[in-house]
Amino acid sequence: IAEKVTSLGKDWHRPCLRCEKCNKTLTSGGHAEHDGKPYCNHPCYAALFGPKGFGRGGAESHTFK
Repeated sequence: IAEKVTSLGKDWHRPCLRCEKCNKTLTSGGHAEHDGKPYCNHPCYAALFGPKGFGRGGAESHTFK
């Protein structure tokens, strides 16, 4: 019970609450959600579901077509 965290409407073991993309361990309330799955806020959620092109920052901030 000491390792129980609640997030996305479910109870998780603390080590099981992980980012779907990079597998980083997340904290309850310290992450983003998409289609009921947890993602770390940066870089995974921002890269997958954030705005594309200029303004996001980083080496991949410009999208070439």
